[in-house]
Amino acid sequence: MTDILNALVLFMNFVGVPALAYGSQLALGALGVTLIFGVLRFAFFAHGDLMAFATMVAVLVTWGLQGLGVGLGPLPTALLALPVAAAAAALLALGIDKTVYAFYRKQKARPLTFVIASIGVMYVLNGVVRLVIGPDDQRFADGERFIIGVRDFRAMTGLDEGLAIRTTQGLTVVLAVIAMAALFWFLNRTRMGKAMRAYSDNEDLALLSGVDPAKVVRATWIIAAVLATLAGVLYGLDKSFKPFTYFQLLLPIFAAAIVGGIGHPVGAVVGGYVVAFSEITLTYAYRKLAMHLGPEGWSPDSMLQLLSTDYKFAISFVILVVVLLVRPTGLFRGRTF
Repeated sequence: MTDILNALVLFMNFVGVPALAYGSQLALGALGVTLIFGVLRFAFFAHGDLMAFATMVAVLVTWGLQGLGVGLGPLPTALLALPVAAAAAALLALGIDKTVYAFYRKQKARPLTFVIASIGVMYVLNGVVRLVIGPDDQRFADGERFIIGVRDFRAMTGLDEGLAIRTTQGLTVVLAVIAMAALFWFLNRTRMGKAMRAYSDNEDLALLSGVDPAKVVRATWIIAAVLATLAGVLYGLDKSFKPFTYFQLLLPIFAAAIVGGIGHPVGAVVGGYVVAFSEITLTYAYRKLAMHLGPEGWSPDSMLQLLSTDYKFAISFVILVVVLLVRPTGLFRGRTF
Protein backbone atom coordinates (compact mmCIF):
# COMPACT_ATOMS: atom_id res chain seq x y z
CA MET A 1 0.00 0.00 0.00
CA THR A 2 2.88 2.35 0.82
CA ASP A 3 4.37 1.82 -2.64
CA ILE A 4 1.04 2.73 -4.26
CA LEU A 5 0.84 5.93 -2.21
CA ASN A 6 4.43 6.79 -3.12
CA ALA A 7 3.63 6.21 -6.79
CA LEU A 8 0.52 8.41 -6.53
CA VAL A 9 2.45 11.23 -4.83
CA LEU A 10 5.22 10.96 -7.44
CA PHE A 11 2.66 11.16 -10.25
CA MET A 12 0.93 14.17 -8.69
CA ASN A 13 4.23 15.93 -8.10
CA PHE A 14 5.52 15.64 -11.66
CA VAL A 15 2.33 15.27 -13.72
CA GLY A 16 -0.89 16.10 -11.86
CA VAL A 17 -0.03 19.44 -10.23
CA PRO A 18 2.10 20.84 -13.11
CA ALA A 19 -0.55 19.84 -15.67
CA LEU A 20 -3.32 21.43 -13.59
CA ALA A 21 -1.41 24.73 -13.44
CA TYR A 22 -0.37 24.60 -17.10
CA GLY A 23 -3.90 23.66 -18.14
CA SER A 24 -5.28 26.67 -16.24
CA GLN A 25 -2.89 28.95 -18.13
CA LEU A 26 -3.85 27.42 -21.48
CA ALA A 27 -7.55 27.63 -20.58
CA LEU A 28 -7.27 31.38 -19.90
CA GLY A 29 -5.45 31.90 -23.19
CA ALA A 30 -7.95 29.74 -25.10
CA LEU A 31 -10.86 31.66 -23.57
CA GLY A 32 -9.47 34.88 -25.03
CA VAL A 33 -9.03 33.29 -28.46
CA THR A 34 -12.51 31.74 -28.44
CA LEU A 35 -14.09 34.99 -27.24
CA ILE A 36 -12.60 36.95 -30.14
CA PHE A 37 -13.56 34.23 -32.62
CA GLY A 38 -17.07 33.87 -31.23
CA VAL A 39 -17.89 37.58 -31.24
CA LEU A 40 -15.63 39.14 -33.89
CA ARG A 41 -15.55 36.03 -36.12
CA PHE A 42 -11.85 35.69 -36.88
CA ALA A 43 -8.83 33.84 -35.49
CA PHE A 44 -6.60 36.29 -33.64
CA PHE A 45 -3.10 34.89 -34.23
CA ALA A 46 -1.46 37.71 -32.27
CA HIS A 47 -2.97 36.49 -28.98
CA GLY A 48 0.27 34.88 -27.79
CA ASP A 49 2.18 38.09 -28.40
CA LEU A 50 -0.55 40.11 -26.69
CA MET A 51 0.12 37.85 -23.69
CA ALA A 52 3.83 38.56 -24.07
CA PHE A 53 3.24 42.33 -24.19
CA ALA A 54 1.07 42.27 -21.07
CA THR A 55 3.61 40.12 -19.24
CA MET A 56 6.42 42.45 -20.29
CA VAL A 57 4.55 45.37 -18.71
CA ALA A 58 3.96 43.31 -15.57
CA VAL A 59 7.67 42.41 -15.40
CA LEU A 60 8.78 46.04 -15.77
CA VAL A 61 6.28 47.28 -13.16
CA THR A 62 7.25 44.43 -10.82
CA TRP A 63 10.93 45.35 -11.10
CA GLY A 64 10.05 48.97 -10.34
CA LEU A 65 8.05 47.99 -7.25
CA GLN A 66 10.80 45.67 -6.07
CA GLY A 67 13.31 48.49 -6.50
CA LEU A 68 11.13 50.68 -4.27
CA GLY A 69 10.90 47.93 -1.66
CA VAL A 70 7.19 47.35 -2.26
CA GLY A 71 5.99 43.77 -1.98
CA LEU A 72 3.22 41.44 -0.86
CA GLY A 73 5.19 39.36 1.62
CA PRO A 74 4.68 35.67 0.79
CA LEU A 75 2.84 36.45 -2.47
CA PRO A 76 4.51 37.58 -5.73
CA THR A 77 4.84 41.34 -6.19
CA ALA A 78 3.62 40.79 -9.76
CA LEU A 79 0.07 40.59 -8.40
CA LEU A 80 0.28 44.35 -7.76
CA ALA A 81 1.39 44.84 -11.36
CA LEU A 82 -1.53 42.86 -12.83
CA PRO A 83 -4.00 45.81 -13.03
CA VAL A 84 -1.40 47.99 -14.77
CA ALA A 85 -0.51 45.23 -17.21
CA ALA A 86 -4.19 44.48 -17.92
CA ALA A 87 -4.91 48.17 -18.56
CA ALA A 88 -1.91 48.44 -20.91
CA ALA A 89 -2.97 45.29 -22.79
CA ALA A 90 -6.56 46.54 -23.08
CA LEU A 91 -5.42 49.91 -24.44
CA LEU A 92 -3.12 48.15 -26.91
CA ALA A 93 -5.91 45.82 -28.06
CA LEU A 94 -8.33 48.73 -28.51
CA GLY A 95 -5.64 50.66 -30.38
CA ILE A 96 -4.97 47.71 -32.69
CA ASP A 97 -8.69 47.34 -33.35
CA LYS A 98 -9.10 51.04 -34.14
CA THR A 99 -6.07 51.27 -36.43
CA VAL A 100 -6.35 47.87 -38.14
CA TYR A 101 -9.57 45.89 -37.75
CA ALA A 102 -12.11 48.75 -37.70
CA PHE A 103 -11.17 49.58 -41.30
CA TYR A 104 -11.76 46.01 -42.46
CA ARG A 105 -15.07 45.79 -40.60
CA LYS A 106 -16.28 48.87 -42.47
CA GLN A 107 -15.19 47.27 -45.73
CA LYS A 108 -17.04 44.03 -44.80
CA ALA A 109 -13.79 42.19 -45.48
CA ARG A 110 -13.65 38.40 -45.47
CA PRO A 111 -12.44 36.57 -42.32
CA LEU A 112 -9.24 35.58 -44.14
CA THR A 113 -8.30 39.27 -44.41
CA PHE A 114 -8.61 39.63 -40.64
CA VAL A 115 -6.47 36.53 -40.11
CA ILE A 116 -3.72 37.86 -42.38
CA ALA A 117 -3.86 41.20 -40.59
CA SER A 118 -3.56 39.42 -37.23
CA ILE A 119 -0.41 37.64 -38.44
CA GLY A 120 1.09 41.04 -39.27
CA VAL A 121 0.13 42.34 -35.83
CA MET A 122 1.70 39.23 -34.30
CA TYR A 123 5.10 39.90 -35.85
CA VAL A 124 5.01 43.59 -34.95
CA LEU A 125 4.16 42.87 -31.30
CA ASN A 126 6.79 40.15 -31.13
CA GLY A 127 9.43 42.56 -32.39
CA VAL A 128 8.37 45.34 -30.02
CA VAL A 129 8.50 43.09 -26.96
CA ARG A 130 11.93 41.73 -27.87
CA LEU A 131 13.21 45.24 -28.54
CA VAL A 132 12.01 46.57 -25.18
CA ILE A 133 12.87 43.73 -22.80
CA GLY A 134 15.23 41.55 -24.83
CA PRO A 135 14.96 37.96 -26.08
CA ASP A 136 16.36 36.20 -22.99
CA ASP A 137 14.65 34.59 -20.00
CA GLN A 138 13.47 37.08 -17.38
CA ARG A 139 12.52 35.94 -13.89
CA PHE A 140 10.35 38.18 -11.76
CA ALA A 141 8.79 35.87 -9.18
CA ASP A 142 9.41 36.62 -5.51
CA GLY A 143 7.75 35.88 -2.15
CA GLU A 144 7.44 32.40 -0.70
CA ARG A 145 8.43 29.77 -3.22
CA PHE A 146 6.32 26.87 -1.94
CA ILE A 147 2.92 26.39 -0.36
CA ILE A 148 4.17 23.01 0.77
CA GLY A 149 7.67 21.62 0.26
CA VAL A 150 8.94 18.09 -0.26
CA ARG A 151 10.53 17.85 3.20
CA ASP A 152 7.42 19.12 4.97
CA PHE A 153 5.23 16.68 3.06
CA ARG A 154 7.52 13.76 3.88
CA ALA A 155 7.56 14.72 7.55
CA MET A 156 3.75 14.92 7.64
CA THR A 157 3.07 11.66 5.79
CA GLY A 158 6.13 9.50 6.44
CA LEU A 159 6.28 8.59 2.73
CA ASP A 160 9.52 8.34 0.75
CA GLU A 161 8.20 10.56 -2.02
CA GLY A 162 7.38 14.21 -1.39
CA LEU A 163 4.83 16.54 -2.93
CA ALA A 164 5.85 20.11 -3.68
CA ILE A 165 3.23 22.72 -4.59
CA ARG A 166 4.70 26.03 -5.66
CA THR A 167 3.00 29.27 -4.70
CA THR A 168 2.75 30.19 -8.37
CA GLN A 169 0.94 26.92 -9.15
CA GLY A 170 -1.59 27.49 -6.39
CA LEU A 171 -2.12 31.10 -7.47
CA THR A 172 -2.58 30.02 -11.09
CA VAL A 173 -5.36 27.58 -10.27
CA VAL A 174 -7.15 29.92 -7.83
CA LEU A 175 -7.00 33.00 -10.09
CA ALA A 176 -7.97 30.94 -13.15
CA VAL A 177 -11.06 29.56 -11.40
CA ILE A 178 -12.05 33.06 -10.24
CA ALA A 179 -11.53 34.51 -13.74
CA MET A 180 -13.49 31.72 -15.43
CA ALA A 181 -16.37 32.00 -12.97
CA ALA A 182 -16.43 35.80 -13.40
CA LEU A 183 -16.44 35.47 -17.20
CA PHE A 184 -19.27 32.94 -17.27
CA TRP A 185 -21.27 35.08 -14.84
CA PHE A 186 -20.65 38.16 -17.01
CA LEU A 187 -21.72 36.40 -20.22
CA ASN A 188 -24.89 34.94 -18.72
CA ARG A 189 -26.03 37.54 -16.19
CA THR A 190 -25.07 41.01 -17.38
CA ARG A 191 -26.68 43.09 -20.10
CA MET A 192 -23.39 43.48 -22.00
CA GLY A 193 -22.67 39.78 -21.75
CA LYS A 194 -26.08 38.95 -23.21
CA ALA A 195 -25.49 41.54 -25.94
CA MET A 196 -22.18 39.88 -26.82
CA ARG A 197 -23.87 36.49 -27.04
CA ALA A 198 -26.66 37.91 -29.18
CA TYR A 199 -24.17 39.65 -31.47
CA SER A 200 -22.27 36.37 -31.79
CA ASP A 201 -25.40 34.34 -32.64
CA ASN A 202 -26.92 36.74 -35.18
CA GLU A 203 -25.37 40.12 -35.88
CA ASP A 204 -28.29 41.53 -37.90
CA LEU A 205 -30.92 40.46 -35.38
CA ALA A 206 -28.81 41.86 -32.53
CA LEU A 207 -28.57 45.22 -34.28
CA LEU A 208 -32.35 45.28 -34.77
CA SER A 209 -32.71 44.59 -31.04
CA GLY A 210 -30.74 47.71 -30.19
CA VAL A 211 -27.32 46.19 -29.51
CA ASP A 212 -24.51 48.72 -30.00
CA PRO A 213 -21.83 46.91 -32.06
CA ALA A 214 -19.11 49.40 -31.07
CA LYS A 215 -19.65 48.67 -27.36
CA VAL A 216 -19.68 44.92 -28.01
CA VAL A 217 -16.39 45.11 -29.90
CA ARG A 218 -14.76 47.21 -27.17
CA ALA A 219 -15.96 44.88 -24.42
CA THR A 220 -14.68 41.86 -26.33
CA TRP A 221 -11.19 43.31 -26.75
CA ILE A 222 -10.99 44.44 -23.12
CA ILE A 223 -12.04 41.04 -21.75
CA ALA A 224 -9.70 39.20 -24.13
CA ALA A 225 -6.84 41.49 -23.08
CA VAL A 226 -7.50 40.87 -19.37
CA LEU A 227 -7.57 37.11 -19.97
CA ALA A 228 -4.35 37.35 -21.99
CA THR A 229 -2.73 39.29 -19.14
CA LEU A 230 -3.72 36.71 -16.55
CA ALA A 231 -2.58 33.81 -18.73
CA GLY A 232 0.72 35.45 -19.63
CA VAL A 233 1.68 36.69 -16.17
CA LEU A 234 0.72 33.43 -14.46
CA TYR A 235 2.71 31.44 -17.03
CA GLY A 236 5.70 33.74 -16.55
CA LEU A 237 5.53 33.46 -12.76
CA ASP A 238 5.22 29.68 -12.92
CA LYS A 239 8.11 29.26 -15.36
CA SER A 240 9.87 32.33 -16.69
CA PHE A 241 9.24 35.10 -19.19
CA LYS A 242 10.75 34.71 -22.64
CA PRO A 243 9.07 36.40 -25.62
CA PHE A 244 9.66 33.53 -28.06
CA THR A 245 8.03 31.05 -25.66
CA TYR A 246 4.81 33.05 -25.83
CA PHE A 247 4.98 32.91 -29.60
CA GLN A 248 5.21 29.10 -29.30
CA LEU A 249 2.31 29.02 -26.82
CA LEU A 250 -0.02 30.07 -29.62
CA LEU A 251 -0.09 26.46 -30.89
CA PRO A 252 -1.30 24.76 -27.66
CA ILE A 253 -3.69 27.65 -27.00
CA PHE A 254 -5.33 27.28 -30.42
CA ALA A 255 -5.27 23.50 -30.02
CA ALA A 256 -7.13 23.90 -26.71
CA ALA A 257 -9.70 26.23 -28.29
CA ILE A 258 -10.29 23.90 -31.24
CA VAL A 259 -10.37 20.71 -29.14
CA GLY A 260 -13.17 22.18 -27.04
CA GLY A 261 -14.93 23.73 -30.02
CA ILE A 262 -13.75 27.19 -31.02
CA GLY A 263 -16.30 29.80 -30.05
CA HIS A 264 -17.45 27.74 -27.03
CA PRO A 265 -16.14 29.10 -23.67
CA VAL A 266 -16.66 25.86 -21.71
CA GLY A 267 -14.96 23.96 -24.51
CA ALA A 268 -11.95 26.28 -24.30
CA VAL A 269 -11.53 25.48 -20.60
CA VAL A 270 -11.87 21.72 -21.12
CA GLY A 271 -9.56 21.87 -24.13
CA GLY A 272 -6.89 23.67 -22.09
CA TYR A 273 -6.73 20.84 -19.57
CA VAL A 274 -6.90 18.14 -22.25
CA VAL A 275 -3.89 19.60 -24.07
CA ALA A 276 -1.92 20.24 -20.87
CA PHE A 277 -2.42 16.76 -19.44
CA SER A 278 -1.66 15.19 -22.83
CA GLU A 279 1.61 17.10 -23.21
CA ILE A 280 2.89 16.38 -19.71
CA THR A 281 1.63 12.79 -19.44
CA LEU A 282 3.20 11.74 -22.75
CA THR A 283 6.58 13.38 -22.03
CA TYR A 284 7.05 12.21 -18.42
CA ALA A 285 9.62 9.48 -17.66
CA TYR A 286 7.78 6.71 -15.77
CA ARG A 287 10.86 4.75 -14.60
CA LYS A 288 10.66 5.67 -10.92
CA LEU A 289 6.88 5.26 -10.93
CA ALA A 290 7.28 1.73 -12.32
CA MET A 291 9.83 0.93 -9.61
CA HIS A 292 7.23 1.72 -6.94
CA LEU A 293 4.53 -0.37 -8.62
CA GLY A 294 6.73 -3.27 -9.77
CA PRO A 295 8.29 -6.14 -7.78
CA GLU A 296 10.65 -5.16 -4.96
CA GLY A 297 14.15 -4.46 -6.21
CA TRP A 298 13.07 -4.34 -9.86
CA SER A 299 14.42 -1.52 -11.99
CA PRO A 300 13.54 -0.90 -15.67
CA ASP A 301 16.44 -0.61 -18.12
CA SER A 302 14.98 2.48 -19.82
CA MET A 303 13.43 5.74 -18.60
CA LEU A 304 9.99 4.56 -19.81
CA GLN A 305 9.41 7.91 -21.50
CA LEU A 306 7.00 7.81 -24.42
CA LEU A 307 8.25 11.05 -25.98
CA SER A 308 11.07 13.48 -25.28
CA THR A 309 10.13 16.84 -23.80
CA ASP A 310 11.43 18.33 -27.07
CA TYR A 311 8.21 17.03 -28.66
CA LYS A 312 5.94 18.82 -26.18
CA PHE A 313 4.53 21.29 -28.70
CA ALA A 314 4.39 18.58 -31.37
CA ILE A 315 1.80 16.81 -29.20
CA SER A 316 -0.40 19.91 -29.40
CA PHE A 317 0.00 19.89 -33.17
CA VAL A 318 -0.98 16.20 -33.42
CA ILE A 319 -4.01 16.78 -31.18
CA LEU A 320 -5.02 19.72 -33.36
CA VAL A 321 -4.73 17.70 -36.57
CA VAL A 322 -6.60 14.70 -35.16
CA VAL A 323 -9.48 16.86 -33.91
CA LEU A 324 -9.75 18.69 -37.24
CA LEU A 325 -9.86 15.36 -39.10
CA VAL A 326 -12.15 13.43 -36.76
CA ARG A 327 -14.38 16.08 -35.16
CA PRO A 328 -13.80 19.55 -36.67
CA THR A 329 -16.50 21.11 -34.48
CA GLY A 330 -14.65 20.08 -31.30
CA LEU A 331 -15.92 18.33 -28.19
CA PHE A 332 -18.63 20.92 -27.54
CA ARG A 333 -19.37 21.91 -31.15
CA GLY A 334 -18.07 25.44 -31.67
CA ARG A 335 -19.91 28.67 -32.37
CA THR A 336 -22.49 28.13 -29.59
CA PHE A 337 -21.28 31.16 -27.71
